[in-house]
Amino acid sequence: MDFFRYEDGALKVEGVAVSELAERYGTPLYVYSAGTLEHHVEQLRTAFARHEPVICYSVKACSNVHILERMAGLGVGFDVVSGGELYRIVKAGLPTENVVYAGVGKTEVEIRFAIDNGILMFNVESEPELREIDRVARGMGKKARIAMRVNPNVDAHTHAYTTTGKHENKFGLTIEKARAVSGKIASMDGVSLAGLHAHIGSQITSPEPYATALERVVDLMLEIRSESLPLEYLNMGGGFGANYESTEQALQPTEFAKATGPAVERSGARLMMEPGRYVVANAAILVSRLLYDKEGEGKHFYIVDAGMNDLIRPSLYEAYQGIWPVKSETEPPFRGGREAPGGVLCDVVGPICESGDFLGRDRKLPAMGEGDLLAVYGAGAYGMAMASNYNSRPRPAEVLVDGSSHRLIRRRETWEDLVRLENEV
Repeated sequence: MDFFRYEDGALKVEGVAVSELAERYGTPLYVYSAGTLEHHVEQLRTAFARHEPVICYSVKACSNVHILERMAGLGVGFDVVSGGELYRIVKAGLPTENVVYAGVGKTEVEIRFAIDNGILMFNVESEPELREIDRVARGMGKKARIAMRVNPNVDAHTHAYTTTGKHENKFGLTIEKARAVSGKIASMDGVSLAGLHAHIGSQITSPEPYATALERVVDLMLEIRSESLPLEYLNMGGGFGANYESTEQALQPTEFAKATGPAVERSGARLMMEPGRYVVANAAILVSRLLYDKEGEGKHFYIVDAGMNDLIRPSLYEAYQGIWPVKSETEPPFRGGREAPGGVLCDVVGPICESGDFLGRDRKLPAMGEGDLLAVYGAGAYGMAMASNYNSRPRPAEVLVDGSSHRLIRRRETWEDLVRLENEV
């Protein structure tokens, strides 16, 4: 669920009118709900309570440091995939003892930085990477804790670009390879094996792939443990799906907990998870302003001031994002309302010089006037995190709403920002 609601024909986020935010901070504008973030973390914690999970928020989903501070305040750790993501955590003065470092291409500089900052562990994706972490740690006179990322060859039934647990994907070690590699770790002085990890994809809306993957990983865990290698952690990864067409989750977390419970119990290990999209996707909207109402040849266009550089998911994945006017007497149909009579069938497109620049196609929206505001729902995950300066467009501002208060958590970029680094050389 989320905390975006229409009251008296106007969209509000918690206790603040979205139109007020757009007037003060301009558009395009990312608006986050602190209450929604907290609610989703609490849902996960409650659903998996019997396992006392270590929750590591996936920074790549939304990496604004103020969002990270909010997560840390909830007692949540972090899943990072780059030195830059870890730097954000360190620079913000946030704890690093529950940071897990994933990713297939860790560099020596990144490995050193992670070890220096006392992260919990690395998720190791390949044998060459294992050797590199061992080499770097030995050179530093330290021992790095690791988990082997196991590729269990499970189809998560999600988009081809976001599935990560099949053999044709670049991620992790096959079960056979992980079994062989585990036998070499005991002879390495720079690493210690603390657990196994499996992340099978993103936007997963069924618990069955998780259950299958964990059963296979736990079989391997028990086998390795019989060889006197202690394995303290079982990391199930993230990927819980968000619902882009409703106020409710794609599937309640209790269903994931129920399906994976037997494997977790059998493992005897401490459960870890790395949610990102589930926590933040429905915790934000992208607010945009209608620039032009264009009647094309056989196609109607609402041209808005937000484009694929601001939110690339629709163009990149052909992903659905709910879109509705900020002022409306009817609830959005994708959130349980009814279509407005006399609505306009249109494409909602941006200003980027690409035919693939759209936020929604063939949408039935109420008639709108130029200057009116639109809200793009489910924009919190892989929205601002994937925004770019393509077409030399400044990236949007970000605002965090908490009850009846709001504050800027990233200022809008300027034209001067676009050339600042080029002018410094």
